Amino acid sequence: MRNLPHPIQYQGSKRNLAPIILKYFPQKVRRVVEPFAGTAAISIAAAAKQIARQFWLNDINKSLIKLIEIIIESPDEISGLYSKIWREQHNDSVEHYYQIREMFNRTHDPEFFLYLMARCAKGSVRYNAEGLFNQSPDKRRKGTRPEKMEKNIFGVSFLLKGKCTFSDTDYKKVLQCVAPNDLVYMDPPYQGVCGERDSRYYAGIAFDDFVVALDELNKKGISFIVSYDGRRGTKSFGNPLPDFLNLTKIEIEAGRSSQATLLGRDEITVESLYLSPALLENSPKKQNGYFETGYKTEQFLLS
Repeated sequence: MRNLPHPIQYQGSKRNLAPIILKYFPQKVRRVVEPFAGTAAISIAAAAKQIARQFWLNDINKSLIKLIEIIIESPDEISGLYSKIWREQHNDSVEHYYQIREMFNRTHDPEFFLYLMARCAKGSVRYNAEGLFNQSPDKRRKGTRPEKMEKNIFGVSFLLKGKCTFSDTDYKKVLQCVAPNDLVYMDPPYQGVCGERDSRYYAGIAFDDFVVALDELNKKGISFIVSYDGRRGTKSFGNPLPDFLNLTKIEIEAGRSSQATLLGRDEITVESLYLSPALLENSPKKQNGYFETGYKTEQFLLS
């Protein structure tokens, strides 16, 4: 699955973890719902595996979800616009980046956003307190070449075009509309192993509200998977979800982080998945006794 198309290099994306996350998906579902879709890495992987024929991609970041929609539904348009912006880079390509950033903050046009994400430092989307994109450019490169970008855009469109619903609403409104034959995958902000404020979003989510929303999903018999807390070395990040939700916790060993490697530290990054009771009820893994001895640790080393 490493050859799956991904036009956007997005810090926090579950692209590399998608193969192991999909191990806990049912073989077939009516629809995959992502209330915190980001760049839709899980839906792209699920579409490639033909797990579902319908997808609901939601993200409170309106510019991001609009870009994802155009990539999927209008690949010719967005790849052409990206190529034009990329080829307009001149000798002072850093100044060009700042000009595009200023234009994006005024207009929120998706083609500007795509260029910024392809060129920004570490693929790391950042906003300031006023909600303006403020990440600096990667001065060592000029961003993805148009030919490669076009290939990735058309690859994603091939997998998802005509199969998606797009929205930019609050996640709780999405969860109110899901059905028992959906599979909900959630990777909410302000959790995970970064241990810092998630600047990809203007605001986070309240932990207590999120727990209440998960409890409501359980009461309705909804199948869901949550990527939430984690740890790096001996340091833990994020609040673990409470026991009364009756979720099964899976720990994924994702290898050493790039930061730990640079610092010469032998720190393993571990990310947590929580699986809902409804998901496990008909899981072949449960029927084979896989979950009978408590939560599991999976090893998945990133190359």
